[in-house]
Amino acid sequence: MPWNPQVYDQFKAERQQPFFDLIAHIRPQAQMRIVDLGCGTGELTLALAERFEDAEVIGIDNSAEMLQQAPTHARVQFRQQTIQDYVANGESADVLVANASLQWLDGHTILWPQLIHKLRPQGQLAVQMPNQAHNRLNQLLGLLAQQAPYADLLQGWHRPSSVLELDDYAQILFGAQAQTMTLYQKVYPQIAASSEDLYQFIAGSALIPYLEHLPTSAHAAFIAAFKHSIEQAFPHMPALYAFKRVLMHAQFA
Repeated sequence: MPWNPQVYDQFKAERQQPFFDLIAHIRPQAQMRIVDLGCGTGELTLALAERFEDAEVIGIDNSAEMLQQAPTHARVQFRQQTIQDYVANGESADVLVANASLQWLDGHTILWPQLIHKLRPQGQLAVQMPNQAHNRLNQLLGLLAQQAPYADLLQGWHRPSSVLELDDYAQILFGAQAQTMTLYQKVYPQIAASSEDLYQFIAGSALIPYLEHLPTSAHAAFIAAFKHSIEQAFPHMPALYAFKRVLMHAQFA
């Protein structure tokens, strides 16, 4: 199922603030090469070029639909490429930025050292991810997928969070001889006027893999059941949704 930029961008402001919090940790250096892993529509990739005025910036994403929305800029180029393919090629970078993208990939204990290995001397890694295992909407989605009839329709498939604990990432960074590291979780409060707002917040991201693995004939019922579970979990509106994200930055020798 292709990503829908319009659905994803309904909560643009809410999705952008963690990005700006993240890149505030990046230490400017002359003529950096910055790679934005999973750049989406490229709007925030452009913000990297504007913030670091002499940097070369590359945005990669595997979604053609997202990249069709990408802006143009003299110091920015975009590629349709998976993060795994980028990891496997011989390129290097001064800064790797992954804003809400690495949570889609498994095996972080292997992936992170591979990313760090691609950094040039004094290189920096900046990562932001939703803490899916601790976010209520993700929990509701996972619970629904384990119930009948969806568990049978999914044939045992489920999408557990690939995001590790902060302590685990700290150990990975320490093992890779990070010179400095900053790791923390931050809650981004979302005020929802209705349960539909909460549904739409996740419809453009975490819901997509479940729909991909369900037969099309089951989509409407699954969505209706998910919306009902949201209504049960958030009976009073407006409601505050505490959206948790982890932010991490490290610089290496």
